[in-house]
Amino acid sequence: MVGASEDRIEKQERVARVRRQFDGSPLVLASHEAVSWYLDGVHTHVSLAGPPVLAVRAEERGDVLFVADNEADRMIAEELLPEDAERIVRVPWWIPPAAAAAEEAAVSESQAAPRLRAARARMLPAETARYRSLGRETAETLTDVLSRVGPDESERAVAAVAAAELIARGIDPLVVLVSGAGRGAYRHPLPTAGVLGDRAMIVVCGRRDGLIANATRWVGASVDEEPILGVERAFLDASVPGAHLDDAFAAGTAAYARFGFDVDEWQRHHQGGPTGYAGRDPRATASTTDLLVEDQAFAWNPTAPGVKVEDTMLRTSAGWEVLTVDERWPSVEYAGLRRPVARAYGV
Repeated sequence: MVGASEDRIEKQERVARVRRQFDGSPLVLASHEAVSWYLDGVHTHVSLAGPPVLAVRAEERGDVLFVADNEADRMIAEELLPEDAERIVRVPWWIPPAAAAAEEAAVSESQAAPRLRAARARMLPAETARYRSLGRETAETLTDVLSRVGPDESERAVAAVAAAELIARGIDPLVVLVSGAGRGAYRHPLPTAGVLGDRAMIVVCGRRDGLIANATRWVGASVDEEPILGVERAFLDASVPGAHLDDAFAAGTAAYARFGFDVDEWQRHHQGGPTGYAGRDPRATASTTDLLVEDQAFAWNPTAPGVKVEDTMLRTSAGWEVLTVDERWPSVEYAGLRRPVARAYGV
C-alpha cells in the first residue's frame, strides 16, 4: 500500500467525530476489530488466541501506533503504510501495546464501544472490494472441499482439509465446525472422529484483511429448507437502513413460530447479526439497539435441530448482495434471493 487511501481518510474523520463526543480526548483503539478496521486490514495478531500486537492512540496531532518491538520491523516492511511507520512507538515485548498506548486523559475503547461500532458499520469502497473477494473465496473453498467428501469421511478430516485450503488462500480459519448425522442437535459442533453419515454440516468463519466471512453449508440428504429460509428472510426484511438492531432481532425471532418451529427455538442459539471486522459486530439480542445503515454487512444464522442457513451479506441501496457465494453450489430462489441447499454426495 502506498499513500493514505480515501478509505483511511474517511475512517480518520469518523474517529475524530467519536473523539469530539469525548471533548476531543485521545482515543485508544486496542481490539482486533478496531485496529484492523482503522489500519485498513493489517494483521493484528500472531497467535489467533492472543491479544493484538499493536494499538493506536488517535489524538489531535495525529495517530500514534504502539507496536510490540519484536513485531515492528515485520509490520513496517509488510503491513503498514509509510506514514504509519513514521509514527510508531516500539514497545518492549513484556508490555502490552494497549497498556503503553493508554494515558490518563485517554478514552478507552470500551468507553466508546457503541460509537466505534457505529463508525465502522458502513463499509467503504476498498474494504467492500476486499470483502467481496474474501466472501467469494470462502464459498469456493467450501464447494471445493465438500464436492470431494463422502459419508465415511471423519469430521476432523473434513475440518483439516477446509482449514488447509482456507490458509492456502491467505484466510485465517477462525472457526471450523463439522457435525455428522449423529450430532445434528449441536449448534457449535467442534469436529470429532465421528463420520459424516447421511447428512452433515460445516461452518467456517474465515478472516483476511481483518474482515471475517461466515458461512454454513450442508452435504448429503436433503430436507425441507423453506421453513428456515422463511425465518432468515424475516431477519433480512427487518434489517433495513434506519431500523434498529433489536427490532430486526425481534422480527426474526418471532418468525420461528410462524414457520412451524417451537416458539422458543431462537433461545437455543444466537441468531447472528452485523458482521465485518468481528464475527458479529455485535451479536444481536433484545438489548442491542445499534442503528442499521446502508452498506452494512450481516451474517444472520437462524438454526434449529438439523437445519441452519448462514451467509455473509451486504445491505446496499439495491438490496441484499450475498458475499459468500459460489455459483457451483446448489441453490434455490427464495423471496428473490438465491439461497444454498444441501449438496448431494459425489456431485
